[in-house]
Amino acid sequence: MIKLLKYLVGLFILLFIWSCKAQSKKIETKTYSMEVDSSLKTAIFGGGCFWCTEAVFLRLKGVISVESGYSGGDIDNPTYRQVSNGNTGHAEVIKINYSSDSISYKELLKVFFYTHDPTTLNRQGADEGTQYRSVIFTQNEEEKRASIEMINALNTEKVFSGPIVTQVEDLKNYYPAEDYHQNYYNNHPEQGYCRVVITPKIEKFEKNFTSLLSKDK
Repeated sequence: MIKLLKYLVGLFILLFIWSCKAQSKKIETKTYSMEVDSSLKTAIFGGGCFWCTEAVFLRLKGVISVESGYSGGDIDNPTYRQVSNGNTGHAEVIKINYSSDSISYKELLKVFFYTHDPTTLNRQGADEGTQYRSVIFTQNEEEKRASIEMINALNTEKVFSGPIVTQVEDLKNYYPAEDYHQNYYNNHPEQGYCRVVITPKIEKFEKNFTSLLSKDK
């Protein structure tokens, strides 16, 4: 009887020790945390038809992805048909996800200004309406300051034939465009608008910004 009692006591002690170790492992797992890459940022620009601007920015080094969408309007979750009527206040924009370790916001701004006409009000080529306005939607004071400083510098240096009319607005909303708009040029390079309008724009861009081109795109 005494031997049985000692055996049970010993077994109880072993189970207790094992339970403590298991609990300790559970607690330790809670101390791990996922590190956030602080270099990953976003920028939102409107420079006319988002098929064009998306195709350009996808070719930049440091750009992870580009999404076409709508910003700056007064209704929630607008459709392309609603925005294209020019009555919602939204502009066609692109949302650029990029690594600031590889490309800076100022470099993105430079590409933005030199790959569309920032001097025409509510129009880019044959595309006309407030939905095609030149606009920068800023997400913080740093972006706003950089945008205004570049506009002032370009105007002072008279880089363009007329004054820049690009709007700088605080971002108040952003909605992704429909799936069929995403990566449009790469999916439809032979489509008429792509061949006549976008391809020449890309060729000019690649000639003038060779140092910023991605080797993978």
